Amino acid sequence: MHTLVFETPKDWLYPLRQALNGIQVTNSRTAHWICRLIPSRCPFERTFYVAGKKIHIPPLCQLNPLYNEVVALRLRALDYLTALEIDVTPYLEP
Repeated sequence: MHTLVFETPKDWLYPLRQALNGIQVTNSRTAHWICRLIPSRCPFERTFYVAGKKIHIPPLCQLNPLYNEVVALRLRALDYLTALEIDVTPYLEP
């Protein structure tokens, strides 16, 4: 009798996840750069009209396997700037 053994899939992106989670924001220049580089909302969401019909493309950023780590990095940068009492409202607007 054969027993089926299901292996859990290996997370090939684990080293990259660890690297992104390990980035420490230690100066305001880097924090500003991160906040400019990573948008506050998904830039791929679109609504457009074709022949009078509304077509909406939902945000696809969450399909990115590193989405949570990138968003967490942006939040760490915003938190660092806030701790320095720097106005972060320009980075919060869509």
